[in-house]
Amino acid sequence: MNFLELVKNRYSCRAYKSLKVEKEKLDYILECVRFAPSAVNKQPWRFHIVSKAEDKERLQLCYNRDWFKTAPMYVIASVLHDEEWVRADGKHHGDIDIAIAVEHLCLAATEQGLSTCWVCNFDAEKCKQLFGLSANEEPAVVVPLGYAADEPRPKNRKTIEEIIK
Repeated sequence: MNFLELVKNRYSCRAYKSLKVEKEKLDYILECVRFAPSAVNKQPWRFHIVSKAEDKERLQLCYNRDWFKTAPMYVIASVLHDEEWVRADGKHHGDIDIAIAVEHLCLAATEQGLSTCWVCNFDAEKCKQLFGLSANEEPAVVVPLGYAADEPRPKNRKTIEEIIK
């Protein structure tokens, strides 16, 4: 599949099969994440794999949605604020860097026949406490990962003329 097909195939999955994600596929996805670019190559991130039943239950306390509970596993993507690059005008790039890495994760998962969803509307402070994250680490995105049990909805995108000036 070419890149445009890959991008068009990726969608926000909100129902997952109970099938376990194969280690080989997870390893491949994480290797793709490892090669994501970041400002000044700082790589200010940490990824926590959540697959044990008790850890999944803790994470589900941070985002209590029925569909979310169907995922066989999750990835918590965190910004390490003491490692992020800061532009001369004070602009922090950790959020940009984690977004690039998470999209590498989502696209690699799609290529491997898996589905994902960006979840940013979760209780980040509770997540940080429940998983014992360090003071400098901010959980930015939670990504459920697994085999889709739903179908993609039609994509509503702006025209090229609306986004290019």
